[in-house]
Amino acid sequence: MALNLPIDVLRSFVAVVDGGSMLRASERVFLSQPAISLQIKRLEELLQIRLFRREGRRLVLTTQGDDVLVLAREMLALNDSIVATLTGDALAGPVRIGFVQDFAETLLQGLLAQLVALHPDARLEVRVGGTPQLLDLLDSDRLDIILGMGVAGDPTAIREEPMRWFGNAGLPARETIPLAVLERPCRFRDAAIAALDAAGRPYQLVVETPSLSVLRAAVRSGVGITCRTDLFEGLPEITGAVLPTLPSVSYVLRRRDRLAPAVLHLYDLIDERVRRMGVPDPELA
Repeated sequence: MALNLPIDVLRSFVAVVDGGSMLRASERVFLSQPAISLQIKRLEELLQIRLFRREGRRLVLTTQGDDVLVLAREMLALNDSIVATLTGDALAGPVRIGFVQDFAETLLQGLLAQLVALHPDARLEVRVGGTPQLLDLLDSDRLDIILGMGVAGDPTAIREEPMRWFGNAGLPARETIPLAVLERPCRFRDAAIAALDAAGRPYQLVVETPSLSVLRAAVRSGVGITCRTDLFEGLPEITGAVLPTLPSVSYVLRRRDRLAPAVLHLYDLIDERVRRMGVPDPELA
């Protein structure tokens, strides 16, 4: 009788290899670590071979495991190709996207509406965090697409924007400037402090928070000033020469190499929306 290998078990096996651990595999295939461990044991029993050996705390493929990995990737690619062909390029699994907080607040709602309209059965996994954290998750194959911020002049950036000061216009006139910032690591925090230090302007951190919503509330209520980009909408910008000039920041969009066509389409939608932010819609003019 023919031996049938379950596709979901092969997908978990490849996820363990790509992620380097059961924990990272569980984040990718959305199963618990015990469930993945049972799947690997089941695959080994079906094939009557050992797939992994332990070297300290690491899982390392055996020689036979290496052979199975090559064939498993081919089977998964063929499976996903069949699904995409027969379902009109439908999304076979969850789309895993990471945003910095600024984009999550201003961009995500419109993207969700577009994604649902194009792919009603889509599942979206959204991670909000700092750019270094998101890049690490992308590199370790735990996210498909990330949208973050980088240094000015990044040749791979899709857009660059100047940082701006926001808050009550009367606060910069104080002898000690009240400053509201996000917790480290934060390039806006670093830029604001560096600019004030360079200009010899005394300041005091009056609000320090991990939440952009709390930062927005603090600035809106007149507790302190802060620096962001135009994504920090709905709050008064402080203009003129009362505060030192700030640097620019780049918007960086990254993706994994191997993505389904539908996920690539979503990547293109994000790229287009970021590039067009602030551009008037001619149909509404």
